[in-house]
Amino acid sequence: MMFMILILFHASYVSGAFGTEWSVKYNQQEICALNGSTVFMNGTFTHPENLTVTEKFWTIDPVPGVKLTDLSKDPDYSGRVEFFTDDQKHCSLKLSDVMKKDEHQFRFRIITNVEKERWWGVPGVQLRVTELHVEAPEEVTEGQTADLTCKTTCSLTDPTFIWYKNGRPLTTKTIKNNQLHLQIVSSEDAGSYSCAVGGSQHLCSTAHSLRVRYPPKRVSVSISPSGEIVEGSSVTLTCSSDGNPPVTIYTWFKGSASVGEGKPYSIPNIRPEDSGEYTSQKSQRSLSFLFCLFQILQRASQCPSVPLSTCSVSYKEVMSPEPNPTEHLWVILKQKVEECKVLGHPPAL
Repeated sequence: MMFMILILFHASYVSGAFGTEWSVKYNQQEICALNGSTVFMNGTFTHPENLTVTEKFWTIDPVPGVKLTDLSKDPDYSGRVEFFTDDQKHCSLKLSDVMKKDEHQFRFRIITNVEKERWWGVPGVQLRVTELHVEAPEEVTEGQTADLTCKTTCSLTDPTFIWYKNGRPLTTKTIKNNQLHLQIVSSEDAGSYSCAVGGSQHLCSTAHSLRVRYPPKRVSVSISPSGEIVEGSSVTLTCSSDGNPPVTIYTWFKGSASVGEGKPYSIPNIRPEDSGEYTSQKSQRSLSFLFCLFQILQRASQCPSVPLSTCSVSYKEVMSPEPNPTEHLWVILKQKVEECKVLGHPPAL
């Protein structure tokens, strides 16, 4: 992929001994290229007509008193450079697998059959080499906006930036120039972001991890054992959720009274008086409350012939996409009460 800055021709010329002009005109004075890419340097040249050109090659950073080296014979460039010229006196250098150490001034050299009639084009073409990297916050809070920027150390020419999340191209987000704009950040925006330039997608930036802080979601509550519960047995209620930062402290309540802390809450030797509404209130920094609800409706002595699974609320039934989980819970409770009444064993509430 070629990246270059097109400007007015820069010319280096002088009258030759035979009255005809020497000149080298470069299409660009500076080129910005991605590390690992392929770059072309182009120009045109002229020389006195009565001279015979014996050598034409590209070289770098001439040093006074030191013979100019043909890049194709330089061990650092051998196999990575190609020279092209034609009858219209166009001259081109193709440099593959560009590296940071290639940042030099490249010049075209002309040697003729007359010892003192030789020329190089000054000042030449300055090569700058860059890599892509993502500049973005490490962490944002859900609901905020965020901008991710694909940065370079020099200016590529008319690049088309491509963004990836977890290795997949992003097509539904707002991309402007080298920025990816996240208008309203959600938990789904967390992930690994990288960028590339069209035509050189294989030269992707290093991935940047974006974390999103959000209150607990996907609340779940489980009961163990999951089968029938009889008086005298042990019951464990467990509350879990997805949040960032993760929930670390749960405070359990029976009604308005605190009965314990921790993800699980155990009731050993369950008795009829253990019936009630159990709530797990999440406490984690300043984030909003999380409620895990489980209602024990069945007293073993009041519905002896009806399996507990019929007269109690399953934790799976409590989980609902409804915005008000408490309201949804009581809908389930009413349904279960009617079921028990039909069977002739009304549960105590």
